Amino acid sequence: MGKFHWFKQIGNNGKLERRLSLGEYKRAVSWSKYLVSSGAEIKAEGEGQWSADMSQLYIGNKFASGRHSRIYRGVYKQRDVAIKLISQPEEDGDLAAFLEKQFTSEVALLFRLQHQNIITFVGACKKPPVFCIITEYLAGGSLRKYLHQLEPYSLPLDLVLKLALDIAHGMQYLHSQGILHRDLKSENLLLGEDMCVKVADFGISCLESQCGNAKGFTGTYRWMAPEMIKEEHHTKKVDVYSFGIVLWELLTALTPFDNMTPEQAAFAVCQKNARPPLPSACPRAFCHLINRCWSSNPNKRPHFEEIVTILESYAESLVRDPEFFSSYEPPDDHTLLRCLPKCIAAHTSASIRA
Repeated sequence: MGKFHWFKQIGNNGKLERRLSLGEYKRAVSWSKYLVSSGAEIKAEGEGQWSADMSQLYIGNKFASGRHSRIYRGVYKQRDVAIKLISQPEEDGDLAAFLEKQFTSEVALLFRLQHQNIITFVGACKKPPVFCIITEYLAGGSLRKYLHQLEPYSLPLDLVLKLALDIAHGMQYLHSQGILHRDLKSENLLLGEDMCVKVADFGISCLESQCGNAKGFTGTYRWMAPEMIKEEHHTKKVDVYSFGIVLWELLTALTPFDNMTPEQAAFAVCQKNARPPLPSACPRAFCHLINRCWSSNPNKRPHFEEIVTILESYAESLVRDPEFFSSYEPPDDHTLLRCLPKCIAAHTSASIRA
């Protein structure tokens, strides 16, 4: 058991919690044998910059899982981390190759991102048939989990603004780097102890220059833009659509299209132009923004630079006038035309920085 010391169970306080059961030990061995070196850093060719020293990694309880991955809480070099383990299936060579490509892409993107509203990358290990990605651990869990605890009660509007701005800032930065997230949803938005939101899970993200169409793409239908559902060419505006759904979640604490299966929701969005119903009590300011974000025409959706500007103006107005949302009137076309040069300038500036 000595060579698997990094796989000991840890509790919430970072101390050893209990011994592994026989079943857990067997599973630990089956995953550990691919990951543990003899105390040295595992470095594949060209991967030295992000390779993790697996002798410094301790893994705790699993708190999430996907079709081909498991996510654990752990400690790496005395730091709380989340550990994503991805297993390649031996019986499916095509899937194994796809998962390896996805891992490589996710690590390459995470490695270059540094922003207060983006999950912080710590390290990774690539040793087929198991890959490991280590990121910071956020104690608040997912936004979806937080909202589910409130369901069906909505959040105070000032908190909606705060959370929405965090997400928009993170996405504005991501797009300035030429990256599409492509799976923006409340489950992939994590909360820190100070209620700071961070965008996470870049497993199906891509550089805009390398994103062509959505052929064979597997996202999450309830949050997916219609052009992606139809497997058509897509741009950064697919993330704006998903943001509109997330903003609806913040205002309702509900699951979009919860009375439908994912497939039924996809059909309704594409064939009937359906959207989750906005509550009658939803402030007009948010209704106006949401309707723009989830427009069926991607060209009518705002860029995140504009979304940030709009939300910041809402926040400033709310400070000056606590009744702002009650008296808000959507801008007319003339007002939008006056704002257009500022929005274009902001978008051009962001493009130059990218």
